[in-house]
Amino acid sequence: MKQNETLLSIPRKELDEDDEANYDQMGDDHIYTTVATPMRADAFEMSEQEKISTIAYHFREIMHTLGLDLTDDSLKGTPHRVAKMYIKEIFSGLDPANKPAIALFDNKYGYNQMLIEKDITFFSNCEHHFVPIYGQAHVAYFSSGKVVGLSKLNRIVQYFAKRPQVQERLTMQIGMELQEMLGTEDVAVIIDAKHMCVSSRGIKDAASATITSFYGGQFNEEKVRNEFLHHLK
Repeated sequence: MKQNETLLSIPRKELDEDDEANYDQMGDDHIYTTVATPMRADAFEMSEQEKISTIAYHFREIMHTLGLDLTDDSLKGTPHRVAKMYIKEIFSGLDPANKPAIALFDNKYGYNQMLIEKDITFFSNCEHHFVPIYGQAHVAYFSSGKVVGLSKLNRIVQYFAKRPQVQERLTMQIGMELQEMLGTEDVAVIIDAKHMCVSSRGIKDAASATITSFYGGQFNEEKVRNEFLHHLK
């Protein structure tokens, strides 16, 4: 496919007022449609380098449309830098090849209480405006007889954060993945995050934060859930 051909399957057209209002409303309402990240069937047919080259081409067009001088020494490398950042860093979680390898170990200590990994810092991006979401995730589980290295909990959070997201989906993806990985329903996830699409545009409320939760198994019991919340204070 030539770089100057559109990669979008949706026909290009001028937005009318109804389209524009509808798209704005959907973004501001913070909706999401599926637990799985919406991906095309051919999402991985292009190589990383092909994706970087293609994104760089189109980002150069965006900058040109904005009126920026791409011959300026400060700007001429920006399209490539942005494209590389998209593929290798902030959206690397879209590629299943980057999913962390997980090894489980026998729970030889016989530890049968709640294990919590809290204050996991993450950075993601809002899928409605492609601006940052950032905050902290707190995860907990009861061992089913197996345990996992603590850093793997952080890596799972980072993997799902590094893609265009909404916070509700991110929370559920982390929780469901940990349940499958650990072989237990007894998993809890809380995410406390700020959204730049709220603080830097639209309503421009810099003080508000969004909290979402996922509770499975024993964490649906009030006593257990309250213990988890107590440890987070």
